[in-house]
Amino acid sequence: MLELASQGAKVLQTRSVELAMRKKTKLSVRSSMKPKTSGTVVTEENSKLENNTVSGIAYSKDEAKITLSRVLDKPGVSSKIFGPLAKGNINVDMILQNVSQDGKFANLSFTLPRGDLEKALKILKKEKPNIGYKKINSSNSISKISVVGVGMRSHAGVAQTLFDTLGKNKINIQVITTSEIKISILIDEKFSDIAVQKLHQAFKLYK
Repeated sequence: MLELASQGAKVLQTRSVELAMRKKTKLSVRSSMKPKTSGTVVTEENSKLENNTVSGIAYSKDEAKITLSRVLDKPGVSSKIFGPLAKGNINVDMILQNVSQDGKFANLSFTLPRGDLEKALKILKKEKPNIGYKKINSSNSISKISVVGVGMRSHAGVAQTLFDTLGKNKINIQVITTSEIKISILIDEKFSDIAVQKLHQAFKLYK
């Protein structure tokens, strides 16, 4: 639940999940329209979760992407990029680096909150002589979708289902990141609603 909240699922605020987890307290999620109904109880994980590899789909439309082209591929360059951004209180999320065939340069892309895009561009343009990139591009019309569950890396079928579902609906994936509990992708914002709907169906989360 903490992962779903942090990835944009509008069910519980992240801080409330953190406090409940720390104090081992059950959370009851109820409708504000029907507060007397039982709702959903969020509690500690147990073995039952192992039967459901994918537990939820989260998405965020509040995303932007920056790409730096022809960055020198050498130690210390990344700190010259992300150091000034950190000082500017800009949180960076997904990071992707593609090294050129000659091994000397790389294209580096990363995501950040859409509201910080202009501030980040201003910082990076100011730091261009120090970083040494050739070109900077940005996009503020992207969405991040995360497939969240238990033991994602050990279940190859999850990624296959994800890619097949998006491919059949002609949705291109721009960036992919994985961890033990989630697979996150970046897509064009105009496809976010249909992608979430089709993934819910593919992983049978609509039941």
